[in-house]
Amino acid sequence: MAKGEGADQYSNNSLLTNKPVNPDVVKLAGKREQRDRLSICNKLCYAVGGAPYQITGCALGFFLQIYLLDVAQLDPFYASIILFVGRAWDAVTDPIIGFMVSRSPWTRFGRMLPWILFSTPLAVVSYFLIWYVPVIENGKVIWYLVFYCLFQTLQTCFHVPYSALTMFISEDQKERDSATAYRMTVEVLGTVIGTAVQGQIVGMANPPCIPVAPGNNVTTEGLNFSLLLGQEVNTTVISPGITLDQTKTAYMIASGAICSIYVLCAVVLFFGVKEKKESSRPRSELMSFWQGIGLVMGHGPYVRLVMGFLFTSLAFMLLEGNFALFCCYTLGFRNDFQNILLVIMLAAMLTIPFWQWFLTKFGKKNAVYIGTSSVIPFMILVVCVKSNLIITYMVSFAAGVGVAAAFLLPWSMLPDVVDDFQVQNPDSRGHEAIFYSFYVFFTKFASGISLGISTLSLDFAGYMTRGCTQPENVDITLKVLVSAAPIGLILIGLVLFRSYPIDEERRQCNRKLLQEQRENEVDSETDSTELTNMV
Repeated sequence: MAKGEGADQYSNNSLLTNKPVNPDVVKLAGKREQRDRLSICNKLCYAVGGAPYQITGCALGFFLQIYLLDVAQLDPFYASIILFVGRAWDAVTDPIIGFMVSRSPWTRFGRMLPWILFSTPLAVVSYFLIWYVPVIENGKVIWYLVFYCLFQTLQTCFHVPYSALTMFISEDQKERDSATAYRMTVEVLGTVIGTAVQGQIVGMANPPCIPVAPGNNVTTEGLNFSLLLGQEVNTTVISPGITLDQTKTAYMIASGAICSIYVLCAVVLFFGVKEKKESSRPRSELMSFWQGIGLVMGHGPYVRLVMGFLFTSLAFMLLEGNFALFCCYTLGFRNDFQNILLVIMLAAMLTIPFWQWFLTKFGKKNAVYIGTSSVIPFMILVVCVKSNLIITYMVSFAAGVGVAAAFLLPWSMLPDVVDDFQVQNPDSRGHEAIFYSFYVFFTKFASGISLGISTLSLDFAGYMTRGCTQPENVDITLKVLVSAAPIGLILIGLVLFRSYPIDEERRQCNRKLLQEQRENEVDSETDSTELTNMV
């Protein structure tokens, strides 16, 4: 929508308010404003609901691959199929579940919370079975493929309604933004918890690196060497004094601990958050799946926002996914990389309140430009300066600041897009879950691209699984993956954000127009009640 058309729309809609003020409307509006306010307890309970997604995501992301190879003892080819199909299936289910959630009827618990309640027990069971090694040798691939995809589906049934719940806990933009900041802080804390719980329990069972025999042509035969090495793991002892059965038990204990946290967070969310019925008004008409997609994807501001964050998210995923390998092999900090990753997550958690203050003070678009670009100088520094632990910690802290912005800003700006859609389409309601599910779909799509690009590039460079050292080509590839490629993607994303039309002025106008719509609805309800009493 052009800027002139938007101004006309705001001006024309403002004419609707030139009418006598009804005292009942003023009283009801005051009560509505009071109900829209969220207590700190409400915000914390809502924020806790975001932890399971991050905790399980970190555990699966960091440990599932090595678990399938070294503990379940699968062939690397089958392990790669399980990981790829699981991620692809996870991405596909998001818009489907989002569509189903958008058609869900209102219940006494709300429309989003029942999805969270009923998906949790099944998700916990399927997650635990991912970390169990079945007795049947020939059925392992099917076992892990089924339960990995099943867990991803059930996790989607939890996460998509939870993401859309932002629109239903309050109708006030400031309250939603504040709740989102609480949520992002807890989610970053969830990444720390997931890495710490899984890492501390199974860390002692991790296999040591295997030295490369002199004379091996690792540059030209790195891929074949990695495959052979992966098969060699099946016939060797994982670590002195540790048996394979003990390692299997450690993984099951870790999964049990994470399942307990998952259930606890779901219970806190369900009993600590009240879904607003006023925000969950049914749609005026039911649409097919493809009609809903067309309506949502036809909203220009949403498409520009998603495309911009698609590139910036891909940049940070490349950085995060390869930074541990970069620290271990390129920088040589094998014994310090866990602390370096911890600094990144802690910095992100500590700086989210700062970004919440910044976007409130200077606007969300300015926060996007400054937040995502703040990490660029340090990305350049870490690959240009000779290996230095202090500089690496500085770069890690700066990367955490950028990660905080990448965590907070998309979820803070998505409600603005939904509000803008509701202003332009006042008769079309109930599509919030589709908006959120498609954003999650695109971020997972970016994650799949990141995994594919990283793995393929390292394979071509001659990466050796569990090798103590790596060829020079691998070092160069890792530098590209943590510096040059993310910087280019961030710049593309920032260029796309220039066309994002919802600035602070338009956001405030949307807020006023939505408030007028709600007051008009309250006025209509009051008139209908008075007419009924007269009859």
